[in-house]
Amino acid sequence: MHFKERKTEELSSQINSVARGDFHVEVDDDLIKLKATNNKLKHRLSLIRESIAQELKSSVMEVTESFSITEHLETVFAQAFAIAFPEYGNVPVIIAPVNSASAKYGDYQCNNAMGLAKKMKEMGVNKTPREIANELLKACPASPIINKLEVGGAGFVNVFLSKDYAAKALQNILRSGIKPPRVPKQRVLVDFSSPNIAKQMHVGHLRSTIIGESISRLLEFLQHDVIRINHIGDWGTQFGMLIAHLEDRFPDFLNVSPPIGDLQSFYKESKKRFDTDEEFKKRAYNRVVSLQNGEANSRKAWTLICDVSRKEFQTIYDRLDITVKERGESFYQSHMLSVVDFLRKKNMLEEDEGRQIMWSDEGKSGVPLTIVKSDGGFTYDTSDMAAIRHRIDEEQCTWIIYVVDSGQSTHFNTIFKAAERCGILNPTIHRVNHVQFGVVLGEDGKKFKTRSGDTVKLSDLLNEGMKRSLEQLSSRGRDKILTPDELIEAQEAVAYGCIKYSDLSHNRISDYVFSFDKMLDDRGNTAVYLLYTYTRICSISRKLSEDVSNLKTILDTVEIVLDHEKEWKLAKTLLKIHDILLKCSKDLFLHFLCEFCFEVCAVFTEFYDSCYCIKKNKDGEIVEVNYSRILMCEATAAVLRQCFYILGLKPVSKL
Repeated sequence: MHFKERKTEELSSQINSVARGDFHVEVDDDLIKLKATNNKLKHRLSLIRESIAQELKSSVMEVTESFSITEHLETVFAQAFAIAFPEYGNVPVIIAPVNSASAKYGDYQCNNAMGLAKKMKEMGVNKTPREIANELLKACPASPIINKLEVGGAGFVNVFLSKDYAAKALQNILRSGIKPPRVPKQRVLVDFSSPNIAKQMHVGHLRSTIIGESISRLLEFLQHDVIRINHIGDWGTQFGMLIAHLEDRFPDFLNVSPPIGDLQSFYKESKKRFDTDEEFKKRAYNRVVSLQNGEANSRKAWTLICDVSRKEFQTIYDRLDITVKERGESFYQSHMLSVVDFLRKKNMLEEDEGRQIMWSDEGKSGVPLTIVKSDGGFTYDTSDMAAIRHRIDEEQCTWIIYVVDSGQSTHFNTIFKAAERCGILNPTIHRVNHVQFGVVLGEDGKKFKTRSGDTVKLSDLLNEGMKRSLEQLSSRGRDKILTPDELIEAQEAVAYGCIKYSDLSHNRISDYVFSFDKMLDDRGNTAVYLLYTYTRICSISRKLSEDVSNLKTILDTVEIVLDHEKEWKLAKTLLKIHDILLKCSKDLFLHFLCEFCFEVCAVFTEFYDSCYCIKKNKDGEIVEVNYSRILMCEATAAVLRQCFYILGLKPVSKL
């Protein structure tokens, strides 16, 4: 096949050369010979094209339970290009979904014809986009997902999906669950959350924690080998003053566990002493040295302080259903010595006013990294260089993701360039991403703060969410309908779900306004609307007197029918899920998945309002059940559940 395609390109090139008059013709006999040669080349070209077409069209293209519709159509049209226009076989295929309001133009479009017409004109070949589109259409191999192809407009190839394929795909979802689209598997490390020991988690940690968790869940669903890392701030000069203050406040700390309930206050007390008491300051610096040297008492004090913080962090993580492995700055102490030695041997370090620096490029542009301070200590630059080296060399990661705010973009760009310059990072093998995000704003448009101007504690924010959630549920009378356990489950689903979804539904690069009133609105693109739609679907099954939990029995006797336009619209929407998941994984933007969830819920509402699932008589007795539509409801619930899991929302059957 590849030989024939290469031969086709060579012959087409020769024909074009003759057509353009690239040969110098001096006598009529030569012209006659050239024309004869040209005709022979054209005949050979047509035979080879026909052979390729027969080979491609003789086999039906493979369709699996987990394939992406867009990628499949790209393959279909790539083969059409190989047949119709082999000399332009390297042109990327452009497939776009058609707006559901324009169903007469199909479900997807191939939009290559206009661009190809322009390229061909530059080569001296004049074809209109519609002519090109028609040739592509004729060359498309058979596909079980395509019902028909049409040329429309200026030269679009409109693709109409097969209802038989869609019905079978939905039945497969109900039988086997949603299978992940196929992607090359990688070992991925996601670095997220990263609070500091002795300080409470605040609203500034919210975005990294929520985004990092969802990215991890997405990549795990796509079958990547994911390592979740919490690069906490558990080392540095601040621990000297904390240890010294601990020794003074609780001198028997080695034998009796000190009751440090509020580490934040403890930190403020030690900081005040550090700033005002020179003797204490001197002792604090000594404790830093003793900690770095591994002195037992300082090490024990450090461990006690870290343990108090860990418990506070874990409380937040448990409430938000976050899973992450701690690997703080302290882990990289020995690795920092190693990376400094590595960079020194590579002649990457320069002396600069007593410190040792490294430039990220040969041109010495930007700001250099400070690898060793003038006092011999290390910096965040050293720690990050040690970390990326450890993650590539020892963890064997091929993809590293840092979920850190946009303010750190210059720093991470410098780290990535420096790692590449010294040979740690190979861009042909390794992928590194700084998943940056904007800040959380208050409703006044300024950085989100308390009324007194303090940073909002994450625990206080979650408590407020629980309070607001209960108020909303009670206003709807749910506290009188739901059992106590169901009410708590619903309260948590709404409270934590609305906080997560409000973050993820915005383009992460942008700042966003934190507003409980908007989050808890049951209209529009909110978690509450999605959760209510899901419970509505669950209520449909509950209305049936018989058990529909055993879907296999129904699937064995009922086929999904997509005759009504709203049934067909819902089916096509649900089957976009693999395309959306791939789109999210490409640039790590979760708002595309949120938009998809909102679309699914909106289209389901149209379906439910137009297509009866259960008919009752005037006495409320069920007289007719459309089991095909019941299966459509269950497929919608299955798609939403998978999306909810990735986004960190907890679906509840009653709300």
